[in-house]
Amino acid sequence: MPTVKSKSQRVTLVDVARESGFSTSTVSVVLNSAPLSRHIAATTKAHIQNVAQKMGYHPDAFARSLRRRRSHTIGVLIFDISDPFCMEVLRGIEHALYSTAYLPIIMDADNRREQFASYLDMLLERRVEGMVVVANWLFAEVDPLSKIERNSIPTVVVARDLTSRTIPSVVVDNDAGGYMALQHLYELGHRKIAILRGPEGLADSLKRWQGIRRFAKEHHLAIDSRLTAQLPPDVDPNCEFASGMKLTAELIKSGEEFSAILAFDDLTALGAMRALWNAGRRVPEDCSVIGFDDVLPAALSTPGLTTIHQPMRDMGSLATKLILKMIESPESSPTRRKLLQLMEPSLIQRDSTRKAQLKRSR
Repeated sequence: MPTVKSKSQRVTLVDVARESGFSTSTVSVVLNSAPLSRHIAATTKAHIQNVAQKMGYHPDAFARSLRRRRSHTIGVLIFDISDPFCMEVLRGIEHALYSTAYLPIIMDADNRREQFASYLDMLLERRVEGMVVVANWLFAEVDPLSKIERNSIPTVVVARDLTSRTIPSVVVDNDAGGYMALQHLYELGHRKIAILRGPEGLADSLKRWQGIRRFAKEHHLAIDSRLTAQLPPDVDPNCEFASGMKLTAELIKSGEEFSAILAFDDLTALGAMRALWNAGRRVPEDCSVIGFDDVLPAALSTPGLTTIHQPMRDMGSLATKLILKMIESPESSPTRRKLLQLMEPSLIQRDSTRKAQLKRSR
């Protein structure tokens, strides 16, 4: 019977060699599937592998990586793992890595800039072979990628366009999404539309606003500045709900009439729906509401939130596949022309939008 070590002891090649009756070098060649293993008899290899399995032997990945000077790890740096958007992107990353030999090292910065910088240093020290950065609003306020650039680590950023720094980026087509959101409300007959814009200076906010204005111009739809509000630039990424409530409550208090609200993202839209409910206005009977992202809470709310869907899992998967390609074939790294990967948004219609109700004259 093979000797089974206690849980506190790791089974080594020496242990397997002693138990199998073969030299450590022979056992190493067999268990590491080295080229020389083709010269070893099949019965010998089967015996060594059987003994190793019964003893619970596992290769020392760390020692192997030192020998081969490869870690087979991918650093995944996330600003806020509790963010529904980040969670969906992470699922896509993990799915893309599942069938590969690469192990993700996931670091959550918890929306703290100094922690992001610290975790970045730790990942570089561990010699990750590539990096996927899932950005959020705070990303615009830090310059974390200079270290990555200096170390020539293949990196892809999800949710921010950093192609100006020749860094491959995977983002949704925010311009098309903004256009699509206003188009949906317009086709339902809404003309008095309140717009809750994203924070000033945020690229996503600017692009979505461009799409909204593009549709409005093409269809001669006036955007009323009195019905346009903007999230504060220093808003906490977790406070969109509260900001949506506050801005909508202010619009209601102003007395301006509107039949629909187009919100920057889903959490802002859900905050708007709460403010409408607090004011005794029903959604969608009295006011339609549309969001952006299609995070899980959008489908779970009552009524379900109509929204512009970002293919978050596909974005994470694509970013990971780009990284693996860059690692395995450095010469195939994206050219400057192909650095930006734009993902198409789509409309998810639920119960928070409906046709505008014509007011009857008295």
